[in-house]
Amino acid sequence: MTLANAADERFLNLHEFVKEAKLKLNAYHWDYLIGGAETETTLKRNRMALDSVAFRPRVLVDVSRLDATHDFFGQKIRLPIAFAPVGSLQSFDAGGGATVAQAAGEFGVPMILSSVSAPSLEVTAQAGTGPKIFQLYVRGDDGFIDDYAYRAADAGYNAFCITVDTAVMSRRERDIAKRWRKPWQADNTGMDSQAALNWGHIERFKAKHKAPLIIKGIATREDAERAVAAGVDVVYVSNHGGRQLDHGRGSFEVLPEVVDAVAGRAKVYVDGGFSRGSDILKGIAMGADLVVLGRLYVYALAADGVPGIVRMCEILEHEMHEVMGLMGVTKLAALDRTYLHPAAPVVEPGVHSAFPHLRLSEGY
Repeated sequence: MTLANAADERFLNLHEFVKEAKLKLNAYHWDYLIGGAETETTLKRNRMALDSVAFRPRVLVDVSRLDATHDFFGQKIRLPIAFAPVGSLQSFDAGGGATVAQAAGEFGVPMILSSVSAPSLEVTAQAGTGPKIFQLYVRGDDGFIDDYAYRAADAGYNAFCITVDTAVMSRRERDIAKRWRKPWQADNTGMDSQAALNWGHIERFKAKHKAPLIIKGIATREDAERAVAAGVDVVYVSNHGGRQLDHGRGSFEVLPEVVDAVAGRAKVYVDGGFSRGSDILKGIAMGADLVVLGRLYVYALAADGVPGIVRMCEILEHEMHEVMGLMGVTKLAALDRTYLHPAAPVVEPGVHSAFPHLRLSEGY
């Protein structure tokens, strides 16, 4: 039996990756993965926003052929998803970003490598055949940014991403309560450079570098409009998975105002609580060009490395095809807001509320 087939047998539902990750990770890495800032209100609102929208299906549509593929900077990808830039991926699998790059390439979706994950951007690029984005936390002057931009371009990354919602480090109280000095904490030196980051840096980057530029951390129409005016290629709606500003809005709630503000002048990406195939389709219907997954793929990484991530994507693909068929939609381009409707949530929001059959305390 091949590794891929073994993963097929072990994992039949997405929540099973969560369970396996919990079994394998120590308490420090587990809480780092699932936790948010302070009261974790923003984290919960990510799920609340997604759960507050229902589908409006169409019937008597020929759905014998379904296509969930998507265009990504001129390349065809298998699903309209990417893997988010997660710090310290090596804490969840020894191969870190290289393992994720290999899995992403095997399945056929992009990854976004964080500048605070190992191995280097060059080694990660060589590990996988799929499209890639490099994401930077600014820890130095203009020369620091330029150096990473040139290295990423030379290594073949398709785009460059700058995170803009970390001007001040948040209080992640799960970690603080453990008195845990995080292994990536050393990378937080130079935070004054991130704090000083402003629109002038974005305009300078666009004037100097050819790579498509993504700004990650947009949460208002005002900043979306400013980003487009600065020439940004992708406006990335994100609240850092609820890990930065507490008492923020859920990303899915923010999405429509950003889509409307951008008005087709740039691409729009979104992350924040997306955990099921139905979530991804809600994001696309609301106007996102790409839905970026964070915790979900890290569960799969911790659970079973490359085959775990590939199997997770296969299950997501099955879920998406199922929902598309039942919605009367054969292609992603057909989805729009007429397929969505406000609805009262039926579950208490939480980091795992998308998985009602997950009972970590009971071992399944």
